[in-house]
Amino acid sequence: MIRRICYLGDDNLAGAAAYLAGIMTHFGLAYDHVPGTQPPPLSLASQQYALYVISDYPAARFRAAEMEQIVKYVDQGSGLVMLGGWESFFGRLGEYQRSPLAQALPVVMRDRDDRCNCAQPCLIDKVADHPVLEGLPLDTPPGIGGFNAFTPKADAATVLTSVQFSVCRAGERFEFTRGAEAPLLVVGRHGRGRTAALATDVAPHWVGGLVDWGDRRIVQEVAGGFIEVGNWYARFFRNLLSWTGRIEPHE
Repeated sequence: MIRRICYLGDDNLAGAAAYLAGIMTHFGLAYDHVPGTQPPPLSLASQQYALYVISDYPAARFRAAEMEQIVKYVDQGSGLVMLGGWESFFGRLGEYQRSPLAQALPVVMRDRDDRCNCAQPCLIDKVADHPVLEGLPLDTPPGIGGFNAFTPKADAATVLTSVQFSVCRAGERFEFTRGAEAPLLVVGRHGRGRTAALATDVAPHWVGGLVDWGDRRIVQEVAGGFIEVGNWYARFFRNLLSWTGRIEPHE
């Protein structure tokens, strides 16, 4: 098994993919990236990665049998993460609900548009302890701008939820009313592999305030440019990738 991450999606490294690529670079996680506009390399089916990350990557980009091979690798011990977005899960063009990956992911996807855009506050809420949350102050939760709606499978565990709030102005005050709650981070297993589904995005716009969550800034060069993000945001995604792929990052 190649101790690298296969990262599929999020446009290119000069665009949205810079966020996750910058985090992986910062923490010394080796990866190969496939832009969301391109099909996987022909070598995808013949080399096993420690972790497969699919983020805003339409199911239609895969050739026949490539997803089946990824599922086999996960069964043998590779990790699998799907991050949210308009082209993840069902989304706008994702349409993974009848794909082979639906067998391995820890959630049941909708068979219709699952996008939920949040104009008013949508906060992250911790509902279970998990290694992915290690070192993160979720008593000061960040907000997100949207997510994909899905249902956890019976044998999976929900770690985070998203909670929507409606806000109205009452004189000189703002009144917040707690609204709908939905699964945000769900983890599970497929065979010997660990799996995770995160309903929101790693990059704008759905990532919302999560991208700036932290008490200090991290600046990382990537693809001739750079990202500047909050340290707790970076640590969250670092934890998610390292746990799911059983990869040891740098501190």
